Amino acid sequence: MNKKIQKLADKFKVLSNPIRVSILLCLLNGQSNVTKIQECLNIPQSTVSKHLGILKNAGLIEGERSGLEVIYSIVDDGVKNMILSLMAE
Repeated sequence: MNKKIQKLADKFKVLSNPIRVSILLCLLNGQSNVTKIQECLNIPQSTVSKHLGILKNAGLIEGERSGLEVIYSIVDDGVKNMILSLMAE
C-alpha cells in the first residue's frame, strides 16, 4: 500500500474518536494546557493526557513546555482546515 494512503488512513483513525475531535475543537480557539482542555471537556485529566499523547504521536498537535506546564497547539493545518470546513456545514 502507498505510504501516503496509509498515513492518511492513520490520521482518520486518530480522528475517529470523539474525545480527540473535541480536544482539537478546543485547540482551534488557540493554545491550551491540559487543565484548560480538561475544563473545556469536563473529563478527567488522565483521559485528556492519554488522548493528547495519541494526537501528538500522530503529528496533529505539538506540546511546548512553558515552565511547569505544557502548552498544546494544532500543527497539522490540513486537519485544522478540514475540521473548520466540516463544522461550517
